[in-house]
Amino acid sequence: MADMFEELTEKHISFIERQKIFFVGTAGAEGLVNVSPKGMDCFRVIDSSRIAWLNLTGSGNESAAHVLENGRMTIMFCSFDKHPLILRLYGKAKTIHPRDTKWNKLAALFLPDIGTRQIFELELELVQTSCGYAVPYFQFDGERPTLTKWAEKKGKSGIEEYWKENNMKSLDGAGTGILDST
Repeated sequence: MADMFEELTEKHISFIERQKIFFVGTAGAEGLVNVSPKGMDCFRVIDSSRIAWLNLTGSGNESAAHVLENGRMTIMFCSFDKHPLILRLYGKAKTIHPRDTKWNKLAALFLPDIGTRQIFELELELVQTSCGYAVPYFQFDGERPTLTKWAEKKGKSGIEEYWKENNMKSLDGAGTGILDST
């Protein structure tokens, strides 16, 4: 029931564009595995073998620590509507910060958001589809405004203070690179 592809097809890209949620999986060589749900308008297909997603400030920064260590990342989309499908993107990711030369080019793909923490760019190694027959039906009711309101209330300096207190280390104590100057 699973099919493998070397890169994204137009059909895959069309499917991705219709999705309202995706899940990011990362892990270091040891320690905890992280799976994070992502919503909002923060995912872009750059080309058939490369994607980018805008990471907004959140409670942890596990993906950044894991990518800094080994770059491994899996992104999963699944259909919750009439036509079942699971789409997984496997590859090597890089974390792009505002201090990096690629930042402006990638940031231009997204609407500005005060809570922006970093952008992940993923070079695809494998695209896999599977049936999704066991995924239940769900209906999209809308985006939650909570994260955006929280970030706007904190402001830029409040966000950076939050990073210092909550986003510098992973749950396993690994550095995330969030405020490194090198």
